[in-house]
Amino acid sequence: MKKLLAVILTLAMAAAMVVTAGAETAVDYSGVKLGVILLHDENSTYDRNFLLGVNEAAANLGLAEGQVIVKTGIPESQECYEQAMDLVDEGCNVIFADSFGHEDFMIAAARENENVEFAHATGTKAHTEGLANFHNAFASIYEGRYLAGVAAGLKLNELKEAGKLKGDHPVMGYVGAFTYAEVISGYTSFYLGAKSVCPDVTMNVQFTGSWYDETEEKNAAQALIDGGADLISQHADSMGAPSACEDAGIPNVSYNGSTVESCPNTFIVASRINWAPYFEYILTQKAKGEAIDTDWTGTIATNSVVLTEVNEQAAAAGTADTIAAVKAELEAGTRKVFDTAAEGFITVDGAPVTSFMADVDTDEAFEADTEAIADGYFHESEYRSAPYFNMNIDGISLLNQAF
Repeated sequence: MKKLLAVILTLAMAAAMVVTAGAETAVDYSGVKLGVILLHDENSTYDRNFLLGVNEAAANLGLAEGQVIVKTGIPESQECYEQAMDLVDEGCNVIFADSFGHEDFMIAAARENENVEFAHATGTKAHTEGLANFHNAFASIYEGRYLAGVAAGLKLNELKEAGKLKGDHPVMGYVGAFTYAEVISGYTSFYLGAKSVCPDVTMNVQFTGSWYDETEEKNAAQALIDGGADLISQHADSMGAPSACEDAGIPNVSYNGSTVESCPNTFIVASRINWAPYFEYILTQKAKGEAIDTDWTGTIATNSVVLTEVNEQAAAAGTADTIAAVKAELEAGTRKVFDTAAEGFITVDGAPVTSFMADVDTDEAFEADTEAIADGYFHESEYRSAPYFNMNIDGISLLNQAF
């Protein structure tokens, strides 16, 4: 009996059984080969997050050694195109790149290889390029950042009640890479999450002009701390900001993974995109010979937006329970991150926001083309996967805008 069970298990693994739409379907993955182009390597929290997704998907689908090739340290230049073409030569029939500036080079490679699927995060052009083999993907990470913001707001309330604020009201600092919509959407959703439980909070944003520069990120965090920040978060890829917080004893909400081992006294929680579901999706579609979505947006429901465990040592009491309750509301649709109907929640120059034309169909002039507010909220990542929220709302101050 044991021998029979072992044989059955082996056959099942070889067939790579997957569950879709509630029914088991045998998919043969032997003909797929994934190439992955990363801007940095595992030392970058951003790129490491993609590696985690690739490895998890490969394990879940039972891919054999050699069915995944990863290229690290590929800049946003012609080298991306060259690496993509090399991956084609190496037999890859699904190729993915992870950085915004890779997009044009991936499109060029896609035009020359119609039988290869090219996928790209956080691109904006797939829905306007009209290429059947070029795809964009992202996730509703604004929901994850909102939940992380709730944790931040609860911590600020705790500090306020204990008389430990630096000033007369709670102030957050945020280290951002660039003034792109992706970053603006991220820090705004984080701020709104905090504001939902700590109404008098304000936030200062310091930009670094780089996705990955540990020195600049640490300096930016320190400048925010010196400027009166009671708590720090970031959309940047190194340990610069978390380490500055640990050194200064300032609470930190991280991104793309837990920093609790390095920052046990200050790390509260982190949100991240779980890329495994997307890699499983595109490989399964390729294996089955079926089309891949032009724009794919993962959600909390697809397990594409996740939070780390709350670090109880640094977080306010009850944080995990509150996050769970708010998450349930987001999943049910009874709470919206960018809620424009709630009085005083989102304002610009003191006035409510009832209309906003977003630049969804990206062109050289960056002209706004799509009304993004309807039914009382801003519809982020619904008209394309990449974020397009780039509104400067009240309560958030940008300390530099050079990038």
